[in-house]
Amino acid sequence: MKKPLLITIIILVVLLALPAVNFIRWAFQEKKPMNIVILDKTVPTFGRLGHRSLVYVLTNDRFVRKEKGGSFSAAKDYYGFVPLRPEREKQFRKRDFRLTELLELAENNDALFYADTYGVFFNDWYQGIKKARRSRRLYGGLNNNDYLLMSEMKNRDKLVILEYNTFDFPTAPLEKFKTEELLGISSTGWMGQFYRTLDTVSAHGVPGWMPALYRKQYLEPWTFTNPGVVLLKENSIIVLEEGKHLSSALPLITTSEAPAARFSVTPAVTFENSFDVISPGQNDVISYFNLRTTPAGDTLLAVNDLQASFPAVVQEPDNGNTYYFAGDFSNNKIPFWTSRFKGMDKINRWLLYTDNPEDSDRFFWLYYRPLIEGLFNEYYSSSSGK
Repeated sequence: MKKPLLITIIILVVLLALPAVNFIRWAFQEKKPMNIVILDKTVPTFGRLGHRSLVYVLTNDRFVRKEKGGSFSAAKDYYGFVPLRPEREKQFRKRDFRLTELLELAENNDALFYADTYGVFFNDWYQGIKKARRSRRLYGGLNNNDYLLMSEMKNRDKLVILEYNTFDFPTAPLEKFKTEELLGISSTGWMGQFYRTLDTVSAHGVPGWMPALYRKQYLEPWTFTNPGVVLLKENSIIVLEEGKHLSSALPLITTSEAPAARFSVTPAVTFENSFDVISPGQNDVISYFNLRTTPAGDTLLAVNDLQASFPAVVQEPDNGNTYYFAGDFSNNKIPFWTSRFKGMDKINRWLLYTDNPEDSDRFFWLYYRPLIEGLFNEYYSSSSGK
């Protein structure tokens, strides 16, 4: 046999054997039984991107349901908005917490994860309709039963993780107030989003209603075309454009040495999803958002009582078990089929993200995944003896 052919055969054998070996390594990991309540009210497609990342991490790290023993299902194991097939008929159901089952849920579950409470609106569900700023809500917003279950779980010192937009529209003012009081966090009302371009023509650009809002507030035309960040609060808008207000448009999530070592997260990673601006109160700040502003950007933020750095992840004081993620962390496009292979973090460095610090794909692999693993493993280890 010729040497080049032999080398080719050896490479093919290794490539074919590697997935099998990694699957076997994953399958024989020690299972970690844990009951988890997952809530995702923003599920406008069957992709269920709002909580698939969480289920990916749980599956890969061998967290399983206590009674059934199997891995969690992104399609079945969650409360919230549930799209029904066939897709063309546009049918859905709402799976909510009933008041009569709240105490039982709090008693029988170890953790609660509110991935997204924003909801689904008419224009999201019925595609092809002309986009308006806020169309009619079909479902969404944190309600009183959501709050009561969160409160019960927190009072029992269970693991409670809440994510971006828990407080704000379309959550009603009373639930917003009670949730802020329970968590010791204050929402400023400002929400932000990175855009690859600030024009309205590109598929990655801003929605058409933003220039109208900007012209109404500033009495100036919308002339932005570079990448940037848009901040919104009710009917107010702030536009930060790369090259003028920002040295680089992608926001950074930064983590100091101690929490970075605790969770094995990278000290700095770019983030391209939505976020909200909060005041942490007495909570401990694990990570910060940083907008890479120029002096002009700092001035624009200061006029609106904002700063370029604000909390991204906060933890209840005194090493408590309640956490808030001030960004849309769980919304990531990932190859879910790899969740049943151990060691994918090493392979993914070649296939799914790069060493470029500006590569936003690094967020899931170098920040979200180790953070979720760390939080759930910390709690599992501390509660396994209970």
